[in-house]
Amino acid sequence: MAKTFIPLFLSLFVLLANIVPHLADNATLPTIFILGDSTADVGTNSFIPDSQARANFSPNGVDFPNGIPTGRFSNGFNSADQLAKLLGFKRSPSPYLFLLKQTSGHHKLLHRGVNFASGGSGLLYETGKNLSIVPLSDQIVQFTALRNNLTEVIGQASTEATLSKALFFISVGSNDIFEYFETNSTEAIENFIDSLMSAYTTHIEALYNLGARKFGIISVAKVGCCPANRLAYKNMTGKEGCFEAMNNVALAFQSALNTLLYNISSQLPEMKYSLGYAYNMTNDVINHPHDFKFHNVDTACCGRGILRAQGPCNATAELCPDRRKYLFWDLYHPTQKASRLAAETLFFGPPIYVSPINFSQLVNEN
Repeated sequence: MAKTFIPLFLSLFVLLANIVPHLADNATLPTIFILGDSTADVGTNSFIPDSQARANFSPNGVDFPNGIPTGRFSNGFNSADQLAKLLGFKRSPSPYLFLLKQTSGHHKLLHRGVNFASGGSGLLYETGKNLSIVPLSDQIVQFTALRNNLTEVIGQASTEATLSKALFFISVGSNDIFEYFETNSTEAIENFIDSLMSAYTTHIEALYNLGARKFGIISVAKVGCCPANRLAYKNMTGKEGCFEAMNNVALAFQSALNTLLYNISSQLPEMKYSLGYAYNMTNDVINHPHDFKFHNVDTACCGRGILRAQGPCNATAELCPDRRKYLFWDLYHPTQKASRLAAETLFFGPPIYVSPINFSQLVNEN
């Protein structure tokens, strides 16, 4: 897939010719680059003709402005949008693949940044490869092309200055864990986590070497409790509840990532980071839903059958009557309300949820 998504020099040169003046016009708003999976995808996969991981159909987007299904795996705005809104934007930057297709007006979009996230992607290159998506490594290839052409437009020094102030948000890892269990991998969990951390190190170092300095990283949520994995656990054991073996791996992932970031930040000069403990966040919501004004934290709002997890969210799916009461929109993804809560916690939360600084403090770091 790497060759498929390496864009043409000319397309990017034309796009980037207008970045810098508009960055100046929006000096109070930081440039943001978003990488990762479906929790942050705002339509990337809609531009991949044979992708099998899409959400550009109703009822997805039912609560998005004008009720448009944009490719977000959500009833409305997703986590990428919510983070961008807290920074002062109306929504996430546009998908990279969308911007490449634009022949005019792109300068009005690019000053905000670019969203590279692709639903189904993971830290490992092979994760989701059968779905025709953009792996994280290829997302970095896309950013590399963008960065190299920006240098052609404004020069090395200005490019480095621009990127050193930009925010790089990364939300990835859950699909790697899903595939580990779906394929009944016999690899020891410790070795599996090590392989994920090795890949994460490679990706962070690659972005750092390209000029990134400020990283907002989101760990893996308590994914064993999403409707699809609750149903999988019920089918395996006949019991109700979360798939705790998967949750244990998610928690181990979060702990290992915390250690990784602490160590790597001491080795990479000027690197600053904020790690959102998504496991802690979702654990508290699931255990104390009413404290967060949720009434249902185990069933999908959109789907079919038991837990509405026996069928996908599509035009023939059942739809819950009040999406504001649900933690989960579909088999795997949070509702707009849950994404907003997560983003607000990342930005303003205490160290139990985000450390060593929260995202708002990361924004203000020099």
